[in-house]
Amino acid sequence: MTLEDLGYSTELAAHRKEHHLESFGLGRVTSEHRGRYTVKTDNDELDAELVGNLRFSAESKHDLPAVGDWVSISEYDENKALIHAVFPRKSIVERKAVGKMGQTQIIATNIDFGLIVQSVNRDFSVNRLERYLTICNASKIEPIIVLSKVDLIEKEELEDLVNQVKTRIKNVSLFAISNQSQSGIDEIKSTLIKGKTYCLLGSSGVGKSTLINVLTDSAMMETGEISEAIDRGKHVTSHRELVVLANGILIDNPGMREVGITDNSEGLEMTFDELLSLADDCKFSDCTHTNETGCAVLNALENGELDADSYANFMKMEKEKQFFESSALERKKKTKNSGK
Repeated sequence: MTLEDLGYSTELAAHRKEHHLESFGLGRVTSEHRGRYTVKTDNDELDAELVGNLRFSAESKHDLPAVGDWVSISEYDENKALIHAVFPRKSIVERKAVGKMGQTQIIATNIDFGLIVQSVNRDFSVNRLERYLTICNASKIEPIIVLSKVDLIEKEELEDLVNQVKTRIKNVSLFAISNQSQSGIDEIKSTLIKGKTYCLLGSSGVGKSTLINVLTDSAMMETGEISEAIDRGKHVTSHRELVVLANGILIDNPGMREVGITDNSEGLEMTFDELLSLADDCKFSDCTHTNETGCAVLNALENGELDADSYANFMKMEKEKQFFESSALERKKKTKNSGK
């Protein structure tokens, strides 16, 4: 394996040289658990921890290594290493931190593509797809939609679900697969690019870990059997983990019960670009698209030109974004007043 197989680039090499880090080893964080890290190099996998200076100079968790990060290391014992520096990130996939007002949580870093996995059985929701799509757009990574467990429904029902998705989400690649029958797996394999990193996003039990096992032709990830009561795979993955394939890099994630929206307006604008292009014709520049006279969005909604479910989902996510912004501002004020 080479560093390039792990996603190493000329930009990272230039940073390493500019900051005189050539004397250190180099690796990529594949997992993190309670302050300890697994770092993969071109010829080894190391158990690593932070040097004291890096740990104590960090102003927040965002300054600490995350899965997907490139780090400078020094080995001090067999399969042991110290992390001295974290390289700049080309992308950060994050969401609203669960239960923490105005804070974000890093999902993974240095991602090129987001594989949004959604099962087609009971939990199917285009609204949820739009949420994950917004996370991808906010992170400036290319989204790919994967509809899983297609063996559980009839062909006509699958065609209807695909049409529902394509009606509301345009210009995004979509694959319909079955990990059991292998249907659609070859198509996904053929699109993976060597050295590029793909982050799997989706709820618990949609088949993300099983997909990794299928793509690696192994039982690398533990998976849960299908629960007959809820027709859904059991949640197994408990932490993020990076896996290197022959033609690409995958990052598995614990299933997300909540997909909270942060303060990134660009992500919403890209996801709902069709709706917001209508807003250019609104009578008032500060139109909220709720009850104003001359609102082009409401007119399109009334005329059937705009999907009602998509409009409702946008308004809900917009409110979440505004609430996150106000919570983050309030938190900053409290931190400033406390002198921290």
